Amino acid sequence: MILKGTLINVLAIFFGTLVGRYLGRFIPERVRRTIMMGLGLAVILIGIQLAIQSRNPLIVIGAMLIGGIVGETLAIEERLDNMGHRLQARFKDAGSVAEAFVTASLLYCIGAMAVMGSIQDGLGQEPTILYAKSALDGIASIALASTLGIGVIFSIIPLIVYQGGITLAAVWVQEILTDPVVAEMNATGGLLIVAIGLDILQIRKLPVGNLLPAIFAAAGIAWALG
Repeated sequence: MILKGTLINVLAIFFGTLVGRYLGRFIPERVRRTIMMGLGLAVILIGIQLAIQSRNPLIVIGAMLIGGIVGETLAIEERLDNMGHRLQARFKDAGSVAEAFVTASLLYCIGAMAVMGSIQDGLGQEPTILYAKSALDGIASIALASTLGIGVIFSIIPLIVYQGGITLAAVWVQEILTDPVVAEMNATGGLLIVAIGLDILQIRKLPVGNLLPAIFAAAGIAWALG
């Protein structure tokens, strides 16, 4: 079923928001923290499983180099941070609903898991990346809704448009995304997902945003090599 991963993601955010809004104050912070640590380990596991799919590690290395150069040149990470700050400042005086919507939308839509998970879903594979992302977003929704309110629930609208759009685009370009190309994209995206796991575990925060172009660089290199 196409878009299954995004649908589950939406449901996780929906119910997480309701739990956070009405029951969040009863969930101890230490419980949330421990659950997030467990999910962080699971994210690393998924990333490693994807990373070892590479049939030619040199493609992944080349993609990381090219993607890093492109990402740093475009300052993607900085631009994303600035966009988030501007949007939050813009809607801060509009009430908690608007602030909650903007904050949650940025959190759920930006990142390697959203991109790779949607591509995985569009290619007809089991969307395991989006399953893991759904668990993370569900926990995050509880925390956000308990502090920012019910406005978090409206973030499902841009999420559907963003992830659904990537999924449908992946369906249309399936002929280009051959098995070898997908394997290298998965391997490259898997390494970025490992980086997300390290961030969740508070081990090291890496500039994942600046490395996002590496996913598409891997596709280009693999396709060019036939």
